[in-house]
Order: sequence, then structure tokens, then C-alpha cells
Amino acid sequence: MSMTLADILAPITPEQFFAEYYDKQPLHVPGGAAKFASVLSWRQINRLLDQTHIWSSQSLKLVREGVAVPAEQYCTRNTSRDGAPILQPDAGLVSQWISRGASVVMNDVDSLTPGLTAVSAALEGAGLGKAQANVYISWQSHKAFHSHFDTHDVWAVQVEGEKYWNVWEGRAEWPIAHPVFKGLGQEHHDRAKGKLRGKILVKTGDLLYLPRGWYHDALAEAPASVHIAFGVHAPLGMDLVNMLLERVLYDTAFRQPLPRQDGTAAARFALTSRAAQLGQRLSELTRDPKVMEVLAKFVADYRYNRGGNDLLAARGLSDSSAPAVDVGESATFRIATPGAKPVRRGAEWQLKAPSGTLSLVPAEAEAASWLLARTDVAEAELRAAHPAIDATGLLAKLADAGVLAPT
Repeated sequence: MSMTLADILAPITPEQFFAEYYDKQPLHVPGGAAKFASVLSWRQINRLLDQTHIWSSQSLKLVREGVAVPAEQYCTRNTSRDGAPILQPDAGLVSQWISRGASVVMNDVDSLTPGLTAVSAALEGAGLGKAQANVYISWQSHKAFHSHFDTHDVWAVQVEGEKYWNVWEGRAEWPIAHPVFKGLGQEHHDRAKGKLRGKILVKTGDLLYLPRGWYHDALAEAPASVHIAFGVHAPLGMDLVNMLLERVLYDTAFRQPLPRQDGTAAARFALTSRAAQLGQRLSELTRDPKVMEVLAKFVADYRYNRGGNDLLAARGLSDSSAPAVDVGESATFRIATPGAKPVRRGAEWQLKAPSGTLSLVPAEAEAASWLLARTDVAEAELRAAHPAIDATGLLAKLADAGVLAPT
């Protein structure tokens, strides 16, 4: 599936968003239950959690009333796929904590489903920065986190239930993920958050945008609430400093020793003069067309590389030019009889199957030829490629005959 920034913001336009809200103030966009229905569902959440080897005490966390549950209380000792000892979440222990109101935090999920990938790609495609996503699952009247700010822009997409968000007037000035900001205690946050700006009920299909540093907290209103917080990290002025650090390696002025200090006025003047010279050189470097070319490319390409794999196409074994279809939750099948194909017998089409010979009408024969040339097929793909046929019926007929095997 694919999505754009306009899809995420609708009915607000991207032009209005950048003019009035981006990095300026929070924005709540009411939607409908169907708006983000394809992004994540309870079924997908359970399926992801059942992929036990992708979770650890770092990627899956439990939080209850603002306090993180110790990993030893919901994880068991196991071995990772790399053979390293890890603490791995245990479904039984996790369920016990959920029954006591603990919220579930699934970290770094921005590429784990087509829907999550689509939102991440839309935010990055708009030039907003690198998008990383966490899923927050919470329960009525149980708060996971106290008032705080984030060191990135937050795009909160509500996919299940409802949640009240307290948005405060206070805003930290462009904080970054550094102990200077991360180490601030709750007492500081409670003072700095200021007065309540608004209490917002975010419902299924709604979007809440919070600029970096804006104070907030939330509490589930429905029996169960799921929202995905897409944290978008924009390139910063500090990135230019890092680039200049690489550049000055090749500038002799920055490799020379600084004037020795012996406490005299002459020594202090020499150091001040050298610092001014180096500052002037840095100013010159920021106007260097080559430096600016690198910086412009860095900002334009500031996104994660995700997706794009097609292993069969890399070997020339599939058609990589075929349009991608979002298969969602549709049924999928493997081809159980490689090389089988419909043949014409007079006015009829027939297909030899393990259970016998199938008779097909011309439209079914054409569709069967198409899908049998593949290694696997999803019902949604068949429906898109051959909309005139009964995709469900044809797949069932071929599966019953042993031509296809459900996956």
C-alpha cells in the first residue's frame, strides 16, 4: 500500500500544515474509523508479538502507572538468533501484567507491516526527516507515562479505541536525545509544562501532531486503546557541525597547535586571535559550494532505507515491473503443481490436477494461466489482475483440486 502526507493530514492540506502548524503548534485532525484501518489491527499486533524472536526486553516494554516493569518480571532468559543470551518476553508473563493494567510498548515497528511502512514512507517522502515508530497499547484509566516532552516531532495515529491527551502550554526549546535533556527529572517537567492548553479526545482514525519539545501526557478513554507514535527526526544544525569536523581534517589551520598559555596578556591575545581566525575559516567553509552541495544532499536524503527487496526479480525469475498490490489480510497460496497450465480441448479448457481434470471457462483459464506462472499468489493480487472473475471461487476450486496450497 502507499500513502502520502496529504492522505495523513486530510482534510488539512500540506500547504496549510506547513504554513500554520509545522514546528509551530499542535494539530488535531479528526478522521473516521476507516482512515487508518489499514495501518495496524489487533490481529496484526498479535501476529507480530507471536514472532517471538524479533522481541527482546528492549524492543518490547511494559509500563504501569508511569513506572517501567523490570524486564525480569515479564521476560525469560533465552538465546537470540545470533546465539547471544537475551531476555525474551514471555506471553504468559506479559498477559499477567496486562491484566494488572500495564501498557505495552512495541518499539521500532515502522517497517513491520505494509501499513506502518506506508505512513513512515509518507512522512519521510515529504522531507520531514527520519521516521521511527512505536506502538502504544493502553487500557482504560491506566496511565503509562507522566507529563513529558519528546526530542522529535510526534505524529500520533490512533488505530483502536480512544485516548485523552493533555497538551500543555510549555515547550522545551528544540531538545535533542542527549543526557542534558534526557536527564531532566519529573519535578522539572511538572514545573516546565505550564498551564493546560487543551484536553483532546483522540478517536479511532484521528491524528495528533506535536512539535518537538511540546509537553503532553495521555490516558486511555476506551477499554482498550492503540496508537502509533511516529517520531520524526529532522536534520539539525549540529549535523552541519559534524560535516565541518570531517572537512577541517584536510585544513592545516585546524591541525596546528593552539598558542601555549603562560598567563601573560600576549599569550591570551594570541589564543583569541587564533580562535577568531579559525572561526573565520569555518564561516568561509559554510559558503563553500561543495560543502553546501553535500549538506543539501544530506538534508534531502535524510530518511531510512527500507523495502525494495524482490529476490526472484534479482535472478530474473519474476516480473519486477508488475504493479504492487496491497494484499492486506487476504488469503495467500503457493503453487503446488509447478508447470501445470490450462490446455484447450475443442471448445473447452481443461487443467490436469492431482485430484483429476478440471474444466474451466475461458476467463478462468486465462486467470489460471496467469497465477500458475507465479510461485505464489494472494487473492487480492488475482482480483486486481483479473477483476472479471470470481477470485475467491477460482482459488477455492484450484485449492480443492490440489493445484494450490494455502499458506
